[in-house]
Amino acid sequence: MKHTDEIRVYYADTDAYGVVWHGAYLRWLEAGRIEYTDKVLGLDLKKMQENGCVLPVVELNIKYKMSAKLDDNLILETEIQELRPSAIVFSQILKNKDTGIVNIAATVTCVAVDTSKNKMYRRLPEFITSSYKSHV
Repeated sequence: MKHTDEIRVYYADTDAYGVVWHGAYLRWLEAGRIEYTDKVLGLDLKKMQENGCVLPVVELNIKYKMSAKLDDNLILETEIQELRPSAIVFSQILKNKDTGIVNIAATVTCVAVDTSKNKMYRRLPEFITSSYKSHV
């Protein structure tokens, strides 16, 4: 299942030429994964953290295709590309809402970490995999 977010490019996202700074994309990708986890999977990341489980990024691959610019309206599509026994791989595409031109395509791999032991789970906790299976 795919989740869509709308983003508007503000001055704070750009450089002196009105082009989106490459690091701004990371913030949008993070927000897209949080919204997906909350709205599609029904998992509250704050409650997960309080219960000792976090989902840090361990691998990130971004293909920059076309720069977004000041005042562009963008669409971010987020979905799970693969659910591995020990990781979740997200696929994310950011494109211009008006033209459909793709700005970036990214794959992001997250793992579950037990904060009480500060160790990665060997397998994703059951509540994550069951939530995925029941919503997708």
